[in-house]
Amino acid sequence: MKQKIHLDTDIGGDIDDLCALAYCLRHPDAELIGVTTVAEHGGRRAGYVRHVLHLAGREDIPVAAGVEAGWQGFRFEQPLPNEQDYWRRAISPSPTPLEQALDLLEASIRQGAQIVAIGAYTHLAMLEERQPGILATARLTLMGGFVFPPRAGFPAWDFTADWNAQVDSVSARVVFERANPTLVPLAVTAETALRFTHLPALERAGALGECLAHQARVFAHAEQLAERYQPDCPALPADFINFQHDPLACAAALGWSGLTFADLRLRVEMEQGWVRLHEDPHGKVFRVAVGVDGEAFAAHWLETVCR
Repeated sequence: MKQKIHLDTDIGGDIDDLCALAYCLRHPDAELIGVTTVAEHGGRRAGYVRHVLHLAGREDIPVAAGVEAGWQGFRFEQPLPNEQDYWRRAISPSPTPLEQALDLLEASIRQGAQIVAIGAYTHLAMLEERQPGILATARLTLMGGFVFPPRAGFPAWDFTADWNAQVDSVSARVVFERANPTLVPLAVTAETALRFTHLPALERAGALGECLAHQARVFAHAEQLAERYQPDCPALPADFINFQHDPLACAAALGWSGLTFADLRLRVEMEQGWVRLHEDPHGKVFRVAVGVDGEAFAAHWLETVCR
């Protein structure tokens, strides 16, 4: 039986959101039943999702645009890069009322879907405010939740780099306290990679694969993550383009076997506006990804999206 999946995404910036959406669309065991977009720009992110669904021939999947990027609860700005560069055309925005996004998210929870949050956790906290107790019933996987640093050889990130949690730390605290999520933290996603060697196979994988390959090349040129990280991160591959944070969270929700999990007792605190997770023998139990076979995941992701 296929696993129902709902993506809550900030697609349109870092291309791992696009990689995650493609993975869910092509995974044989996934039934993508809804997509909501957070940190919106008048429906432009939702428009990107609809365009990707068109490329995949899946325009039947419901999409709703959620909270705007200018919402007062966001700690950082969340701009969009040049649309013409990444999408090679103007994409029609697809705005909807915020309540429609919360309705779609609630409907997915009621259907028993795995909710995979790969952007700010704002919608989840808003839904909890609207329907107190609903997060306790949700099957929730979060990309984020900083518990321990990455291993030597990978980026030396600390809790301030935990974007999805820290961009709206108040909402993150609500979700950590009220839900029972699986966390896929930076310490593990740091060991994943989208690589230049993946691009020829993507370019042969139809319109969706070609879109991925094009955006990967644009992203590599614009962001130059390899140049930024490789001098201090010898564990990254020589042809590194980007980390696969969000696809790995989707893989966790779908039960991919290359991840290792542990039940950790964590205390949730706010410290000078940052949300923090500390190991504490008296804390709440969280299911946390603690290890990954990065090369195996790269092969698995590529095989899945090139189906």
